[in-house]
Amino acid sequence: MTIEVDYRFPAGVDPQKQARIIAVGQTVGTWDARFAHREAALRSHLGEVVSVQTEAKTGCSIATIRFSKANVENDVASLLTMIFGKYSMAGVAKVVAVRLPQNYGLTSKLGIAGIRECLGVFERPLVMAIFKPALGLSATDHAAILAEVAHAGLDIIKDDEILGDLDIAPTLERLKECCQVIEEVKQKTGRTVLYAVNVTGRADKLLEKARLLVRQGANALLLNALSYGFSVLEALVADPEINVPIFAHPALAGAMGAAPDHGIAYSVVLGTLMAHAGADAVLYPAHYGSLPFDSVEEGKIRDILRSRGVFPVPSAGIHPGIVPKALADYGQDVILNAGTGIMDHPDGAASGVQAFFEALERAAVGESFAIDTLPQGLLRRAVEKWGTGNR
Repeated sequence: MTIEVDYRFPAGVDPQKQARIIAVGQTVGTWDARFAHREAALRSHLGEVVSVQTEAKTGCSIATIRFSKANVENDVASLLTMIFGKYSMAGVAKVVAVRLPQNYGLTSKLGIAGIRECLGVFERPLVMAIFKPALGLSATDHAAILAEVAHAGLDIIKDDEILGDLDIAPTLERLKECCQVIEEVKQKTGRTVLYAVNVTGRADKLLEKARLLVRQGANALLLNALSYGFSVLEALVADPEINVPIFAHPALAGAMGAAPDHGIAYSVVLGTLMAHAGADAVLYPAHYGSLPFDSVEEGKIRDILRSRGVFPVPSAGIHPGIVPKALADYGQDVILNAGTGIMDHPDGAASGVQAFFEALERAAVGESFAIDTLPQGLLRRAVEKWGTGNR
């Protein structure tokens, strides 16, 4: 079984030479007559340059290199070390695609189907909020916010990725207060609300903390998978006690994927690697949101995640006015993740949730979102504030 990787080189770089350097240097290296008796074994581990194609318009080249699966340990860390470890410091090159065997790595425990089953919601996009402000709130404050949005119909809420296990609102205290709200909503409405609590800490403590959070009632976890490492994500996924969905946050992804001629493409980092590390849902910027993001890369992430049953979660600047665009891009299997787009609604956070549901209903029947066509109400108030495009 093999792994194929596409490397993009800018104009002025000799792609044949660099591809050969990668194929040899990131696998076996060179050998001499002393190892002639091991030649067959060495060649079985050697990378192979499959093709090199140059774009006439830009002068950029794509080199495809094939690696043996026997060179890696079926995890993301050894994969990254092989395909780009030392060479990432060698000069200009960007990993733009990685094609892995279907059984490489892990699959999510719940994914799209499992998260829908948890919520009992099967026929529409899910609506997710973020606790705001990100820092400075007490555990009681978090519970009060959750009560407001949960009773308004929210499906999922998550901690802000910046919020760790801090003195002002320790993680276990936040969880305890919010679990009471979740149970109240369940008793009154029969609905489940997921709270993705941010799991943090040193690797030797983080796994036990995650188990403790689940034992204490956490029904979802949030992990800054790039900050803490893919190995931590994989360990959480593999742990039988962690039987709740894991939402992977893209914090630090820009350090890997933003440069045009260096690093690893967002679609690889947030699509391929997250999916094969076992995340149940992956957050990433939407191109019509508040962060600069390429629509083509976004589409690749969406398709890669869905190919392995993982929920795409377009984020960063999502508000009710962009719902028609999101539905056109994603259809029903999407989690719409809004922070200020819910919490800063002119009429309050509950109204922000309700505005999203109004938007979903209106978009489902193809009605216009032009401001002069919207009736007075919560959706119109949201569109008056945020419009229907980029913020």
